[in-house]
Amino acid sequence: MRVASLLPSATETLFALGVEPVGVSHSCDHPPAARELPTLTSTVVAHEGRSAADIDAQMRAVDGAVYDLDADRLAELAPDLLVTQATCDVCAVDASEVRAAATALDPEPDVLALDPHSFSDALDDAVRIGEAVGEEAAASELRAALRERVDAVRERAERAVADEGRPRAAVLDWTDPPIRAGHWVRDMVEVAGGDPSFQPDGPSEPVAWADVREFDPEALVVAPCGFDRDRAADAIGDLAARPGWRDLAAVAGDRTYAVDGNALFNRPSHRLVDSLAALFACLHPEHAATPPAAHDRVAHVDATTPSVRADGG
Repeated sequence: MRVASLLPSATETLFALGVEPVGVSHSCDHPPAARELPTLTSTVVAHEGRSAADIDAQMRAVDGAVYDLDADRLAELAPDLLVTQATCDVCAVDASEVRAAATALDPEPDVLALDPHSFSDALDDAVRIGEAVGEEAAASELRAALRERVDAVRERAERAVADEGRPRAAVLDWTDPPIRAGHWVRDMVEVAGGDPSFQPDGPSEPVAWADVREFDPEALVVAPCGFDRDRAADAIGDLAARPGWRDLAAVAGDRTYAVDGNALFNRPSHRLVDSLAALFACLHPEHAATPPAAHDRVAHVDATTPSVRADGG
């Protein structure tokens, strides 16, 4: 089957199931082989090397679509299936545009629009993708392996909570303006043994800095959407410039972490289980099999002068 993926998380899952897409989005970068495939999308927003505030300003200034679909290249690739998403208006080509493009092709490909809103939804999408591409057995095996890994983290978290309680946790997927991560992240914080009440029970949403200060997180995880780990560490500077930063329990207690949002948290693929393990290490480092810094996508940040700590710990 010829499959075109317009969604990084779907591309990751397709490769995990042994299916190489014929075309991908411009954001698809994992596994590395995805970068070598024909690209079907582009964006008018300049992202590389820009600050969170600059990118936000560009997004707000766009008059029309943020992402473009190359209909001519899509026709040349002649896919049997298009995989897209309907979860986030600012993360990928609009699903309605994808369906319209599919209708214009002859023969018309099927369209699978993923729409995960919870942690289990995201992991179950591996099965949906597997069924759509005829890899049901591989998908079932992958889902079972993910369930086993989640259960292992859950058991560790239950022991940690019994010993330490649930730390107030805050996960941000943008810094200027601050945005608290939604969808599957609330579930992940709960499974990992944190207090999930700061995360919205729905899509990611802007949060007033005063509300962050009032919640006073004991552990702060910053995973800006589309940023790697080092850019996430730089973005923490946006928060450090705000009043009351040093008074936050997470800062005073040296529990601030910068995370590669591209690899962890932002994309609802099977790699969310890696994100869960990293989150548990951030929330309960004394109970984790490995410390947060052992996860190469996570950096323990010196929150007084936001930078990756020299000891990496």
